[in-house]
Amino acid sequence: MDEFKKMAGQAGTFFNRAKQYTEEKIGNAEKTELDAHFENLLQRADRTKSWTEKILARVEAVLQPNPNTRLEDYVNEKLDRRPRDRDTNAEFLAQVLVDGGNELGPGTQYGAALVQFGQTERKMGQLEREFIHAAYSNFIAPLRKFLDEDMKTIQKERKSLDIKRLDLDSSKGKLRRAKSMEAQRNVDIEEVIKNAEAELRIAQTDFDRQYEITKLLLEGISTAHSTHLERLKEFIDSQQTFYAQSSQVMTDLQRQMGNFPGSLGGILPPNSAPPPTSVAPPSKEKTLQQSDRQKAKVLYDYDASDASELSLLSDEIIQVYSPPGIDPEWVIGVRGTQEGKVPLAYLELL
Repeated sequence: MDEFKKMAGQAGTFFNRAKQYTEEKIGNAEKTELDAHFENLLQRADRTKSWTEKILARVEAVLQPNPNTRLEDYVNEKLDRRPRDRDTNAEFLAQVLVDGGNELGPGTQYGAALVQFGQTERKMGQLEREFIHAAYSNFIAPLRKFLDEDMKTIQKERKSLDIKRLDLDSSKGKLRRAKSMEAQRNVDIEEVIKNAEAELRIAQTDFDRQYEITKLLLEGISTAHSTHLERLKEFIDSQQTFYAQSSQVMTDLQRQMGNFPGSLGGILPPNSAPPPTSVAPPSKEKTLQQSDRQKAKVLYDYDASDASELSLLSDEIIQVYSPPGIDPEWVIGVRGTQEGKVPLAYLELL
């Protein structure tokens, strides 16, 4: 019986709220208005929620451009699964570069350059991983927690406040109707009015309490903004560190791949010794005369840097001569009908 009365009371309360809400919409009932300061707090909370969601979505898109991958990570997170460990795009590129360099010949300039570039891209991929991890830990995760916990609590309390406000206005309406009936019919309904006044006092107390709870939570948005600012600074620091480290890695690569005649730009083929930095004066038997041609064995692969030079392959035999005015560290190499400058340091005169 008590359970039935409880259910009946709940149904009556729900009906009164629905009636009050409907009459407010059609303009047949008065509505308790919230003060301007409280309304401003509500609007600020709504703007904070909206822009936090937009910022998070864009940051995640920057860190992981693939929407399918983002969706998979989101589902795994909701199911408390460990995110799948994936290679970055830079690491995929690194593997292709290294494999290509090894296939085309790590002993050639081009092959060695591909391998060196691949190793650099692998470093870039590792730096990117570190940046993404820092961004998620220091920025994305705290803002998500704010949306999933703080904002949901605010939304819940705002809904409770709306319900308390409907109950309050419904109670006010009951009291007005009771007093109006007493005046119109000239009847004594003192007990009805007394009950309506008691119900109104309870509704007012419940509304005031919920109002203060909701207001306190809304004012806490200022603290959230300060926290988000600190997180934003950490994200900026992580991004700056990533770009600075990436720039240094690429600067080192560029220095190694500096293109100047007669060198590999600092990139030495694997398992090969560097050419001598200075050439000892050749013996009389191996001194090149300006118009004499002499055989020479190629010690290292050499890729011509322009049309005036001749590319060389290790261990091949060519003819060389030194025309007037040529740099002493260079000679003219001849292979069949092909002819061009070659560095003397890459040759052994026979």
